[in-house]
Formats: sequence, C-alpha cells, structure tokens
Amino acid sequence: MKIGTMMGATGATTLDDLIDQAKKVEAAGLDNVWLANIFSFDAISTLAIIGREVPRIGLGTAVTPTYPRHPTAIAQQALTTAAATNNRFTLGIGLSHQIVIENMLGFSYDKPAKHMREYLEVLMPLARGETVNFNGEQYRVNGVTLEIPGADRMPVVIAALGPVMLKIAGELADGTNTWMVGPNTMANHIAPGLGRDDATIVGGVPVVLTTRVDEAREQIAKDLVIYGQLPSYRAMLDREGAEGPADIAIVGDENTLRGEIKRFEDAGVTDFNAAIMDIEDGAYDRTLEFLSSMK
Repeated sequence: MKIGTMMGATGATTLDDLIDQAKKVEAAGLDNVWLANIFSFDAISTLAIIGREVPRIGLGTAVTPTYPRHPTAIAQQALTTAAATNNRFTLGIGLSHQIVIENMLGFSYDKPAKHMREYLEVLMPLARGETVNFNGEQYRVNGVTLEIPGADRMPVVIAALGPVMLKIAGELADGTNTWMVGPNTMANHIAPGLGRDDATIVGGVPVVLTTRVDEAREQIAKDLVIYGQLPSYRAMLDREGAEGPADIAIVGDENTLRGEIKRFEDAGVTDFNAAIMDIEDGAYDRTLEFLSSMK
C-alpha cells in the first residue's frame, strides 16, 4: 500500500508554502501528495507547479468538482499537468455537494450519477489519448482528440461512495478516492462495490500521533464537523457506526497508528491518504516522521 498525505489549499497557504510542504513530504519518503480543490488555488494547476519543483513524488487531486468544468476542458488541463510532471499526476474528480453545486454555483444537481457517467464517457477516452464520440443527454462531444506531447495514459479516480457511483467508478474509471470511510465500510462496501480486483482505492483519513487522545479527538470533532453533516459522508459514517469524523480519525501512539493503518490496507486500500491534523505544537512533523517510518 502506498502512503501519502493530504495538502490543504486555503487562502492562508501560499503557493510557496505548498511547494515547501510537498518537498518535506517527498524528503520523508512518502509516495503521494493529494490536494483538495475548494475555493482557493486551482488544484490541477498547483500540482503542475509543485511537480516542476518536486521531482519524484506522485501528485493527485482529491478532488476537483466536475460540474463547473466541461470534461474536455478538465482533460486538457489535467493532461498538461501530467506532461509537466513526467506523468506522476492522477486526476481525482467528484460531484461535490448539492449545497455547493446548486445553491452556490447555480447548476442543477438533478441525477448526479448520470452526470458522472456521461462525464466519464467523454473524459476517459481523452485520458487514454483516444478520440471521443459520445452523444448523451448532458454532453454531446464528437470528433475530439487531444494531442499533448509527453502525456501518457492518465489515471482517473472519482469520489465514489454510494453503490451506484462505485459501480460507475469500477466500470469507467480507475477507482475511487474516498474520505470519511472507516475500515469496516471500506472492506464490506467500498472495495466490493467497485466490482474488480485491480481498482485504485484511495483512503483519506484524519491522522495524528499524540498522547493527548481525548483532547485531539475533541479538536478534530470541532475542525471537521461539516463532514459529519454532508449527506454523502454522513452515510459512510452511519455505515461504520461512527457518531462523527473524530470516530473515524486515527489518533494515538505509534502502535495505535500502525495497527489502524494496517486495517485500511487489509480492507483493500491501495493508497492511504493521511490528512495530518496539526492540532498541537509539533503534531504535523512527528506524524509525518512516523508515516515515513512505515515506508
């Protein structure tokens, strides 16, 4: 199992900060850095910049929403990033949430799974360097080929959690990029839901190495409260029998972290994505050092 870490992209974090963080993660020997795309830096473009400065580590979005970008546009941008980074880039895409797509951006969130299926019918041929000929209800794209020198076949994972989306991920994409999924749900729902043994399964989990377990969980509960309220994540927490994000978080000493991360590997996770919770002085650095020891 590969081990990587999530990087934040808030307005308080500069591009130089993100580059320095990626350099630190690469120096620690981890396999990947994953970057969220929220309302700050564009994650795909940022990873192209990071990839030119950081020569080895894998790079991926976790995740870029589909609705605001036509699949041909996101393919062109992502393949450019792949070419710029010696094909170390994995495109992670997702539906986002109704509150964002419909209430904030004004798109219809009707039939989101159908939207993702049609989106991938256009995107995946382009990711493979093929010509698209597709006529659906939401997208009609014919005779389009992207010629981007240096870009190989680009991996694509989608934020699939529910049964229908997992089926789509298994049929059309390379796998799923998850968040707020516990190890039991990963083993009994996510992995079998993809319907194939060779799928990429990215498991995003809050992690912190600390002796102050109760205080850490209390802080994580406050910092990540929104993820216990959004319907898609709430459904995964309910499957796990978790009250909230703090119950999914991996918190404790070295033995605890090692054992809990191994549970995710046993559950089928191919790429562990540690969202290191910097909740006290030194927490980020010592947790990163611990993750480095697992390589």
